[in-house]
Amino acid sequence: MRITCLGAAGCVTGSCFLLDNGKKYLVDCGLFQGGKQMEALNREAWGFDPGGISALFLTHAHIDHCGRIPKLVKDGFKGKIYTTLPTVELCKILLLDSAHIQEMEAEWQTRKNRRRGKPDVEPLYTVAEAEACLPLFQVVSRDEILAVSPELKVSFRNSGHILGSSILEIWNGPPSSPHKVVFSGDLGHKGQLIVKDPTPILGADTLFVESTYGNRNHKSFDESKKELRDAILFSHQRNEKVIIPAFAVERTQEILYIIGEFFREELIPSIPVYVDSPLAIAATDIFRRMKEFYDEETLTILENGSEPFSFPQLTLSRSSQDSIAINEKTGPAIVIAGNGMCTAGRIKHHLKHNIWRPGCSVVIVGFQAAGTLGRQVVEGARTITIFGEKIMVRAKVFTIGGFSAHAGQRDLLEWISHFENRLMRVCTIHGEQSVTEDFAKVVKDRFGFETHAPTIGEIITLLPFAPKVAAPERAEEVDWLKALRGVIEKTEEIKLLWLKSPQVISGAISQQLEDELSLAENSLDEILRKLRNQDAGDQR
Repeated sequence: MRITCLGAAGCVTGSCFLLDNGKKYLVDCGLFQGGKQMEALNREAWGFDPGGISALFLTHAHIDHCGRIPKLVKDGFKGKIYTTLPTVELCKILLLDSAHIQEMEAEWQTRKNRRRGKPDVEPLYTVAEAEACLPLFQVVSRDEILAVSPELKVSFRNSGHILGSSILEIWNGPPSSPHKVVFSGDLGHKGQLIVKDPTPILGADTLFVESTYGNRNHKSFDESKKELRDAILFSHQRNEKVIIPAFAVERTQEILYIIGEFFREELIPSIPVYVDSPLAIAATDIFRRMKEFYDEETLTILENGSEPFSFPQLTLSRSSQDSIAINEKTGPAIVIAGNGMCTAGRIKHHLKHNIWRPGCSVVIVGFQAAGTLGRQVVEGARTITIFGEKIMVRAKVFTIGGFSAHAGQRDLLEWISHFENRLMRVCTIHGEQSVTEDFAKVVKDRFGFETHAPTIGEIITLLPFAPKVAAPERAEEVDWLKALRGVIEKTEEIKLLWLKSPQVISGAISQQLEDELSLAENSLDEILRKLRNQDAGDQR
């Protein structure tokens, strides 16, 4: 099987991996996010025929993992989309919201272009096209082993990232000797709110592991809660607002969970709290229905008669008029609004009205991709531009990593430590290029695994066999197997380059290849002869 990295390789967003074992499958199909250059990738050619994809395996509902599914269907995909029940329910609201944004942005850009004599802009997909993809979703039970074909089986394990998020275990090849590939999806960490801890996986031949925070650790959860409380008290004492850009799924619910705890324990004054995001409100309703996916601590809150995501001080702002009214009110308040990276949505209005106020707090509780407004704020920009207006940053900025739904480096290493196959190959993905490279080195130094940080467009070729050597007696056995894997990959890459453009191999290079391949063939013949003789001797 070959795996082509079509997104989230050398970057955080746009998760998409093409699996080819004769039939073609996708793992995830997400939007690229983080500035114009990155978002332009959403309109690039797929690199495959969408109509030729047999099925899609979706790790979870975040838009950088599912956000291009409507375009995939629009362009010809007709297969099933396998995922968990919470992911299906969350995708129904997230994809329709994404489509609405696509339509609005295309309409805005078209009006702008017409004034300049430029062509109209088509949305990446419409609300109708998003609705058309929903019947293709098929629910898979947690931990079920799904036989997609005689040569391919898949299981969805809990990744502890958001409600319904999954690690994928994929077995490719004959049942007697499959090559097992694991995609971590986005991993959470132990003790995360609401969801259960990530499932340890013991075996794999190839691992694709996320590395969003592969170069650093988060603050402890208790430290992060204290910092959120400090931010609230800071602005309350100054009669100003706390502005929290938050992703609609998981992060908003976690913040509500913590603020509710603060109120119940009287750790903060009774002040208004607004969730200013129709999407986050809809997501919270789904969370309330999916109690069977809660961890024990969240279930305990329910058993004690409290609601994890609600309290008397909470107001849900559904309409734009509700949102405008928040900024017309003076005095302290907590405003949780989307989107999480401050690139669109109501949060931009709240920042425009408040970030220039010295008593305001801006609380960053999630990853901010390069090129986003949120990243500028985190990196200490003195001024930012919102809706074409330059605005001073006078608010106090709190960057709280402990609420992240992503595992930090320590958590990632702890999860990887459970793998028992010392010959496993590890590909670090879902991180900025420097981070994936650094994390690959850390994993290699810590565990001795062969590691690689792929980039977009790179093809990872899996060996047609899966040697199970748990504890080789001689280091040479590992070394020659690694060398053989490298030869197979390079040969496959040469073949693909030639098929793509035969003229790329000139006469001189062609002759050199023939000479070197002839020498390699002679060497392999000699190795085979020795191994056969040794095997015959062992049998005698």
